[in-house]
Amino acid sequence: MTEKRRKSIIQVKKSHTIKNVLLAGANKKILYLSQTYEGSVHDKKIADEAEIEFEETIELLQDSGFQGFEPEKANVEMPVKKPKGKELTDGQKQENKRKASQRVVVEHAIGQLKVWRIVKDKIRSCRHKLRDEVMLIACALHNFKIKLNQ
Repeated sequence: MTEKRRKSIIQVKKSHTIKNVLLAGANKKILYLSQTYEGSVHDKKIADEAEIEFEETIELLQDSGFQGFEPEKANVEMPVKKPKGKELTDGQKQENKRKASQRVVVEHAIGQLKVWRIVKDKIRSCRHKLRDEVMLIACALHNFKIKLNQ
């Protein structure tokens, strides 16, 4: 078999990703979990379809993936983007740093969900609801762990 033929036999399997949108509180407790969507769906579209409502006014820290998402009863805070061809002022940089230090709590909550390998491994089941159930159980276990540590 020639070298050229050998290369054409090798196939790369593509992995399809899935994603959820979640809201986490300051104590890393997960407050909301969306349905599971294919990885190609944009974060903001998932949030818009979820129609998230709040009982009281809250401060919502979100990243730039949710630009334009402003639910009722939520004061939205996002980092300031650098203008094209310009630089951010020192005040804007400090404000972005403050927002990032608050958002890191949410990122840590997401990271702690991945302690359970089933959340990050490929699920080979044909049941599509299973992916939702796995993520929901992982969030429940995460919240239970936080409650025990308080």
